[in-house]
Amino acid sequence: MSAPILSVRNLVVDFPLRRGNFRALDGVSFDIAPGEVLGVVGESGAGKSMTGSAVIGLLEPPGQITSGEVHLTGQRIDTLPAAELARLRGKRIGMVMQDPLTSLNPLFTVGEQLIETIRQHMPLSEDEARARAISLLEEAGIPRAAERINAYPHQFSGGMRQRVVIALAIAADPELVIADEPTSALDVSVQAQIIKVLKDLCQRRGTAIMLITHDMGVIAQIADRIMVMNAGKVVETGTVANIIKHPQEEYTIRLIASIPTISRTGDAPPAREDQGGASYVEVSHLVRDFDMGATIVDRILRRPANLFRAVNDVSFRIRKGETYGLVGESGSGKSTCARMIAGLIEPTSGSVKVAGQDVWAGSEGARARRRAVQMIFQDPYASLNPRWRVGNIIAEPIRVLGLAQTASEVEDRVADLLRKVRLDPIVMRKFPHEFSGGQRQRIAIARALSSQPEFIVCDEPTSALDVSVQAQVLDLMAELQQEFGLTYLLISHNLAVIRQMATDVGVLHNGVLVESGPVDAIFDHPQAEYTKVLLDAVPDLAAID
Repeated sequence: MSAPILSVRNLVVDFPLRRGNFRALDGVSFDIAPGEVLGVVGESGAGKSMTGSAVIGLLEPPGQITSGEVHLTGQRIDTLPAAELARLRGKRIGMVMQDPLTSLNPLFTVGEQLIETIRQHMPLSEDEARARAISLLEEAGIPRAAERINAYPHQFSGGMRQRVVIALAIAADPELVIADEPTSALDVSVQAQIIKVLKDLCQRRGTAIMLITHDMGVIAQIADRIMVMNAGKVVETGTVANIIKHPQEEYTIRLIASIPTISRTGDAPPAREDQGGASYVEVSHLVRDFDMGATIVDRILRRPANLFRAVNDVSFRIRKGETYGLVGESGSGKSTCARMIAGLIEPTSGSVKVAGQDVWAGSEGARARRRAVQMIFQDPYASLNPRWRVGNIIAEPIRVLGLAQTASEVEDRVADLLRKVRLDPIVMRKFPHEFSGGQRQRIAIARALSSQPEFIVCDEPTSALDVSVQAQVLDLMAELQQEFGLTYLLISHNLAVIRQMATDVGVLHNGVLVESGPVDAIFDHPQAEYTKVLLDAVPDLAAID
């Protein structure tokens, strides 16, 4: 075997705190060979990102490496002076972050940022650096790279921005790339494209990749080995097939068991008793246009408005107590549909009826909408007021809708809702930032339930959560649906989640509903070519040998 690119031995990271020491990493050891992808998995707080930060020398104070060694191609780097370590980053170690917008400067074109990085680490002229930047963008899969090099980050889609970040990470031919959740916010088809870019990078350049992710499907597609972490320690290491098919440790077994699969396993959502029954939610010929603005010339010549049709004649129905899944790539119109149905964006045309009441029919429809329809957003931290305590956040709809008369009744209702989402009522005195991502999503669910709705729009409610926490939230949603007879519209780019939760599914592409029907029929026998492409892009853990 060739010598490892990265060798970590007995790494310990401590955070000295006022009330004692917190050990974030405890004796972590692993190697990554040239051209190898090591997948690092575990729940939030397991130490995955901390390990990457320690390797690259970016620990947040007061964090520090208190023992252990980090070697890059035989050279010990954890003891290097800060200036030497800074020169090493970018040149010998590249970094791909989860959110490309935080890695790219919005004030400079992607070309300017690439050229600056290249010239900082390589003795090239401006023209040579520009030619290399175009070549890197092409290698990362950016079409028409010579033209797009002059574009700004906001002019790229999420998947294309992530390709730009990968191009930045490999700009100086690094020996090691640390990729921290590079695909977690991407749709399955875009995710598959990014995975292909990373795999090609390993094969062509012999680059070693440390891939940190909570998505076991991504690991199955790209990794050579898996390292499972929990509470700052390495629990288990092995090949992808051995870890997924034959996990040895109890923690790994629970982690693997939490992963939803696109194959039909376990209990399916309850079947409809009567296919011809009335619909509880009826979406008819929904259209939404956005005015993209007009130039001065357009106004002078009185040209028609520059309209972009985000949703085009979408119709579907949901029976009471059932879940309708809506899938499609970014920009397909999923979230725009959700916001129209939830009453946040008014449709250009078409109607949304809940229990026979058009939710956009004047003030009467607005009152019905506020009471009967609620929404759960992708990022619970962004949807919860950070200045309010949890008790006030959940109590607000109760007070506004007059569902309780006295302060003690309101508090009792809030406590009962917290118990229903498996939280202790004592947490009502805390603020949102004092909770984990999974706990915050439970609080968001409690707030959605506080108005006693019958229909809840769920827009990517689990995409930012670890697989075990995701499983807990999905189980909770299923239990609440059974208990209260809730009707869900579930929007997700995770098709395995849709298969687990939904009775029916609709597939959106460029604002058009290309296919709709029972989830098993659509997933097992897709008719639309676009649906087949989506399903082919989904990694299936059950098929791993």
